[in-house]
Amino acid sequence: MATRRLILTGAFASCALLAAGAATLAQSPQKTHRLLLQIDSDDVQTMNIVLGNAVNAKKYYDSKSEPLEVEVVAYGPGITMLRDDKSPVKDRIAEALKDVPKMTLSMCNNAKTAAEKREGHPITPIAGVQVVPAGIVRVMELQEAGWSYVKP
Repeated sequence: MATRRLILTGAFASCALLAAGAATLAQSPQKTHRLLLQIDSDDVQTMNIVLGNAVNAKKYYDSKSEPLEVEVVAYGPGITMLRDDKSPVKDRIAEALKDVPKMTLSMCNNAKTAAEKREGHPITPIAGVQVVPAGIVRVMELQEAGWSYVKP
């Protein structure tokens, strides 16, 4: 009888612990999904795919009421996407930023400096674009911080 009582007490205690754990999980803040999109091409179709990926991921996570942050890192010929004077997708970027307010746009300073030297004039990024020292290093840092990496 005492053994049976001990087993039942243990079973009830286990259930109570599981219920408390489930309640804690339900109360814990949601994980923020973090999407890293890289572009190293001046191809307009690839630029549009990058922006489409950002918007589609945002719509998906909105449907699940889960937060999303996006960072687009452009380097090499991909900086064309973020150039104020040459971006063929400047209007689409403005639309995407409305749909994905937590989207950061990063331009590689190494590629920017090389283009300035080659073209003989300063390059101005689109308003709101951050210039990072090295695009590939930025990609590495974000991956090391747990961001999900996609190269369209």
